[in-house]
Amino acid sequence: MMQQKTVPAPTTGARPPRLDEIDSFRELMSRGWAEPDRLARVEPGWAEATADHRRRLTEALPDQVLVVAAGRAPVRANDTSYDFRPHSAFAWLAATTLEGSVLVMRPGTGPGGATLYVEPPAAAGSVQAFRDAARGELWVGGSPGTAELAEALQLEVKPLQQLPELLASVGRFQCVGPLDAELVPAGGLPPSTELARVLSELRRVKDDWEVGELRKAVDATVSGFAATAAELGTAIVGGGERWLQGTFDRHARTHGNGVGYATIVGSGSHAPVLHWVRCDGDVAPEDLVLLDMGVETRTYYTADVSRTLPAGGTYSTAQRELYALVERSHRAGIAAVRPGARFSDFHHAAMEVLAHGLADRGLLDVSADEALSPTGQQHRRWLVCGIGHHLGLDVHDCSDLPQPDYQDAVLEPGMVLTVEPGLYFHAFDLLAPPELRGLGIRSEDDLLVTVDGAENLSAALPLDADELETWTRRHSGNG
Repeated sequence: MMQQKTVPAPTTGARPPRLDEIDSFRELMSRGWAEPDRLARVEPGWAEATADHRRRLTEALPDQVLVVAAGRAPVRANDTSYDFRPHSAFAWLAATTLEGSVLVMRPGTGPGGATLYVEPPAAAGSVQAFRDAARGELWVGGSPGTAELAEALQLEVKPLQQLPELLASVGRFQCVGPLDAELVPAGGLPPSTELARVLSELRRVKDDWEVGELRKAVDATVSGFAATAAELGTAIVGGGERWLQGTFDRHARTHGNGVGYATIVGSGSHAPVLHWVRCDGDVAPEDLVLLDMGVETRTYYTADVSRTLPAGGTYSTAQRELYALVERSHRAGIAAVRPGARFSDFHHAAMEVLAHGLADRGLLDVSADEALSPTGQQHRRWLVCGIGHHLGLDVHDCSDLPQPDYQDAVLEPGMVLTVEPGLYFHAFDLLAPPELRGLGIRSEDDLLVTVDGAENLSAALPLDADELETWTRRHSGNG
């Protein structure tokens, strides 16, 4: 009888060896692998659009070294992270979604003077393939390498490990986006306000490809509103706000990259809360449900649309009267969007309607004209937020622009902005009439400035109260 070989038991308290410390395991893992799929998949037109964006940036800041970092996913808890989404400036300049990547633009280097630095994949056969949960191909799947990316992007691509030496050698440069600590030169990072401002200036007017991406985002958002309205019945019987939030978020993930910002679902007394993203309340048939939602495309352009629906399909008298005032304000704001107008014109047009409407209801202790004066603003008690902004890669796009280049700027064809007036009467607001307490209404559309006016990209969603009631009942099965 063959004697059984025994394996010595580990010494009590001793740390067992890690897999990468076991020679036989490392040797086994180093062989017998075919090449995984490392194709660099790029959304149609993205590489060409970002190449043109780099050209425009180079023309705006010639003879300068520019560094734009994609960043990394923030930690959610302990050793888990949120999904990665690159810095918007990086997405505008480089058509890739690889975490930790850095784009460097230097005069006279590579195609268009740009080089993309990326972390090469931890390929099967290497120790890191099974050891590194963030990059190992056994953990995250096959990833494109420098050659695959260079071919897909028509851009010079180098390993990220070469970047510290370059940054140390170039001396003066401008940077936006979060650089990894080990990449930062010994002297730290220089101020980057000029680069951030110039990028916002360039991103104000969208090119044809960007407008196309925003159309996709808005169209997917409109269909997402319909999908969400279809679940109002389930929300009422117990699913609540979370059911509606989850419905839209699933739709956004299916038809785009995901949501462009945290979905707002405010029912009943939550509707006046401007950014009600907790979405943990009930939905009652008599409630208004304020939905502020946007799908983000796979190239990171987002829509931003709001409607306030009657959960049961019909507005009450008080709800309808308040909705009618917001609707008039909304239409006045849209009418003021046209080339040659100032960005702030639609704000003033919408505010004038709201102030006069509130004064007519006896809610102001001054005249509407006094309230609209710069030193008045009493009507703003019931809408302390802004009512419009640029839209693009960020839901609040071009935010590094100074006041003269934002609110005071003249609208140009190709700009995309939102118009979103509302009125918000909190349940605990003792200056509000009892019948208005707990009511919040917002309507928001996405406008493309054209050569002769503006196109409402989200016009497929009804704005008129009667039409919105009919639309809600049809989609929710109450009609």
